[in-house]
Amino acid sequence: MRPKITVVGAGNVGGTVAQRLAERNCYDVVLVDVVEGMPQGKALDLMQAGAVYGHDALVTGANNYEETGGSAVAVITSGIARKPGMSRDELLSTNARIVKGVVEHIVARSPQAYLVMVTNPLDAMVHVALKVSRFPRHRVLGMAGILDSARFRRFISLELGVSPAEIHAIVLGGHGDTMVPLLRHTTVAGRSITEWLPKDRLEALVKRTQDGGAEIVNLLKTGSAYYAPSASAVEMVEAIVKDHKRILPCSVKCEGEYGLRDIVGVPVQLGKGGAERIVEFDLSADERAALNTSARAVRELCDAVDRLMA
Repeated sequence: MRPKITVVGAGNVGGTVAQRLAERNCYDVVLVDVVEGMPQGKALDLMQAGAVYGHDALVTGANNYEETGGSAVAVITSGIARKPGMSRDELLSTNARIVKGVVEHIVARSPQAYLVMVTNPLDAMVHVALKVSRFPRHRVLGMAGILDSARFRRFISLELGVSPAEIHAIVLGGHGDTMVPLLRHTTVAGRSITEWLPKDRLEALVKRTQDGGAEIVNLLKTGSAYYAPSASAVEMVEAIVKDHKRILPCSVKCEGEYGLRDIVGVPVQLGKGGAERIVEFDLSADERAALNTSARAVRELCDAVDRLMA
């Protein structure tokens, strides 16, 4: 029996997550959205594509949650998209209410599921999901650091003219302007990035990574990124369901790791136990200060969510 993966939100991100999962040909996918006909149409389209692509995944579209029962993982992408000039903080009120309702439905039907949050503001939505689901921290994770690290790796690869496969990078902190790329732990073919690029170019690439989402929003005009976010979410699903033991940066509730008790992006070992452990890197004083600043910014968002949901 194939694991069932539920994807909530059939927009660009959710639809592409469903496509990537179907094309793995080892999951059954349920695509849920409130817009009548949209998840059903996309599900039918994806199954017809399977006849060409070579997969026979069952993809079900639904406007309610009855088909989601028994899901191994739920990927939650639902919410309003960020518009040009809109900060992540401005998304908070509307998306917190949407995520609260979604999580209640998922938990009622799939009490053993793992939750992978994609909705922005990402770290605050992990907080909402934890609070509403009452799941332990290892079963509620946010997709952020994988995306941020991928952007950083790609920008470095374009700068150097090498494959991103040769680049290893970790980005910590909240998903937004306060993210913390660990330059000391960034390597190209095993050599430190500082041996490849001067300080000013590295700073420019870090800045572009921090603004990576906004850059795409400003170019698209009417939407936000979805190819890279969907790929990042699927990497998390695969690591959990297939017990890959990948060490990936994810948003998770720290319980003393890095001296924090906040939800923030840190390296996590992902396997069949979800967030099986948090991996602690040796941080410089500056890196630790930047991570604390990022965690403080996330904490302020979470406090605001609590006020809204009181």
